[in-house]
Amino acid sequence: MLTGANALAALSEAKVLVFGLGGVGSWAAEALVRSGVEHITLVDFDTVDITNINRQIEAATSTIGQSKAAALAARLGDINPDCVITPVQKFFSCKDEGIEKTAANFGIPKADYIIDAIDSLESKLDLIEAAARFNVKLFSSMGMALKLDPTRLKTVVIWKTSGCALARNVREGLRKRGFNGNFTVVYSDEKIAQQKNDDYTSGKKINGSAVTVTAAAGMILASLVVNDICKQTNAIQP
Repeated sequence: MLTGANALAALSEAKVLVFGLGGVGSWAAEALVRSGVEHITLVDFDTVDITNINRQIEAATSTIGQSKAAALAARLGDINPDCVITPVQKFFSCKDEGIEKTAANFGIPKADYIIDAIDSLESKLDLIEAAARFNVKLFSSMGMALKLDPTRLKTVVIWKTSGCALARNVREGLRKRGFNGNFTVVYSDEKIAQQKNDDYTSGKKINGSAVTVTAAAGMILASLVVNDICKQTNAIQP
């Protein structure tokens, strides 16, 4: 009703890889499936922890200890049983096998879109380079911890970000690698002081995150994919 049959068909055929199934990526993945994407690969090496419940859509008391990829795949399969979902419980890194082989192992050359919601800087840089190498459109999330206002989220190309520590590190890392390509990111320049609280399960200092911000970022990332597909089918004007 909103986009027409051509866009719906294109959405159902699009192959999307989501890297990182935390507070941003998990919501992006669900939004994609609810929007008609029927081929999705979910990549995350981690398992569900009780500390994830405040912001990650696959995290519940019933899924603690489960693979994040498998838990989210089960949820998305319940939403659309026709969706082809591939859960991958692996850490993404090109350090050992190089970009070409690693990209092939994760299905990057055959993907239409990549959503990057990875926290690890080196893995993030590897993924950005791999997407560029195989000409796969990538949309990336920058740092969403220590944020409380989702209305401060912005969508720009990576080189126009400011006021975000992770975005700065990404820019610097890409320059060191000689990367001069372009891709769109979601980021926020909001700054919230970290409260003096320790993580009660590990005793380590961690940065707090709010689901109202992380989920909003995930929704924006999903919308970037959906809108790009719709534009290509002339469902919406560029």
